[in-house]
Amino acid sequence: MSAELSMEPVMTQQDPIDLLIAFEEASETPIRPEYVEGTVFVPPAPNDNHNDGAFELSFQFRAAGLRLVGMGNGYRAAHKDGRTMALLIPDFYVRRRKATELDESYRRAHKGWYPIDMIALVGEVTSTNHETDTGPKPRAYAAADVPLYVLINRHRKTAHCYSDPITPGEDPTEAYYATEVKAELGHPLPLPAPYPTLETTPFLEPTE
Repeated sequence: MSAELSMEPVMTQQDPIDLLIAFEEASETPIRPEYVEGTVFVPPAPNDNHNDGAFELSFQFRAAGLRLVGMGNGYRAAHKDGRTMALLIPDFYVRRRKATELDESYRRAHKGWYPIDMIALVGEVTSTNHETDTGPKPRAYAAADVPLYVLINRHRKTAHCYSDPITPGEDPTEAYYATEVKAELGHPLPLPAPYPTLETTPFLEPTE
């Protein structure tokens, strides 16, 4: 990954999946770019607090009996006409199901990206990319009808659970979550059943 967040608007008819592959091949260092709202994002390299906290939240889900918790997979959201709308690699997630043969066929057809309807809950932890995690990404997840979006905003020292995704029109950039629960970092963040209340103290460290 790059040391800093990089953004490049896409002004091409090239499939976004192929565009990200080209970005990866052209980079001198390993990166995992994402595609949101017509822009390629190269997330900054996360620090130990980011990774340790995301892993801790994943462990809390597992400890609560939710086995389909994961990190690292990429997911594709599509427009109604089948075009790629977003390509996202969440910091952590809870899946609706294990990957089926159909899901694996989808991944092969889309060059490494699983269908986003596998996801029941998605989580992001901000680094220097807090504007992306608080704007384009929640809109993309809401437009893809992901039921819950958990955000750890280390920049503002807050934790959020967004639910009830709504897309009022045909434009996915107008999508949003109608319900928000918020807590200060260090305080519990309650989630709707069957999810646990999350302990956020692991993030009480520097954000750099």
